[in-house]
Amino acid sequence: MHAITVQDRDAGLAGMTLTDMPYPQAGENDVVVRVHAAGFTPGELDWPGTWADHAGRDRTPSVPGHELSGVVVELGYGTTGLSVGQRVFGLADWRRNGTLAQYTAVEARNLAPLAADIDHTTAAALPISGLTAWQALFDHGRLTTGQTVLIHGAAGGVGSIAAQLAREAGARVIGTGRARDRDLALALGAHTFLDLQKDTLEDADQVDVVLDVIGGDILDRSTALVRPGGTLVTIAAPPKIQPKDGRAVFFIVEPDRARLTDLATRVRDGRLKLNIGTVRPLAEAPSAYAPTATRTPGRTIIRVTED
Repeated sequence: MHAITVQDRDAGLAGMTLTDMPYPQAGENDVVVRVHAAGFTPGELDWPGTWADHAGRDRTPSVPGHELSGVVVELGYGTTGLSVGQRVFGLADWRRNGTLAQYTAVEARNLAPLAADIDHTTAAALPISGLTAWQALFDHGRLTTGQTVLIHGAAGGVGSIAAQLAREAGARVIGTGRARDRDLALALGAHTFLDLQKDTLEDADQVDVVLDVIGGDILDRSTALVRPGGTLVTIAAPPKIQPKDGRAVFFIVEPDRARLTDLATRVRDGRLKLNIGTVRPLAEAPSAYAPTATRTPGRTIIRVTED
């Protein structure tokens, strides 16, 4: 099969190529999926799981990408809940070969059925961003109706979904980003918007929850915005500073079939809109990781197989 592989950690993007790889083997409770569309995270080449398996053994050349939408073509021993020919979407394991390939083996529990009226490109943009937004706001941030949440990167993949979910939950939403992001952030659910290049972050009101996807100086400064009893949630890095009379949480998104199903229902109902920018063929995936490409508005999705 054709797949994008990364050959050498030191080589970085230069070591990412389209190559031939063996067809994957389905382990216990796995399925093999023919991938139609895949999502990726630009920073994943820095993740330990990209280079080593669960036992810490080197696994290069490895296949990156962790979001997928496709069709089940094979069931592993003991697999239940899914069937051959079924449309599915979800997350591949961090420490196994990923989704930038024509076929990939995935634990069945990490996948959810995909309705026929949601296209694979849309579905591939949902797992990481959607689950991260939900888990940040409600599982870790404990956001409830009437509270206020500040969402950094409110026009990005995670932030745009979080803004919509928070507003639907009855929260007041403050979005942040660049000036060019203002209109989109407001259209997708933010009540107000702060331009991080022009406005002063410290002038914002204190909030019940901060959702950070940026890290660095923005993460550090955001601790002062958390009111007593509130929570700062970040996916960027473990916080160095704890909010006064509050708490800070760093987490890595976890698969959740039931929540994926719920998020897909919201997409079908028109209650959740995804910000998809560019769709590229598999052969162009390496260039999609380049820093200049990642500045393009909206998520970039890789079309692996034509629907």
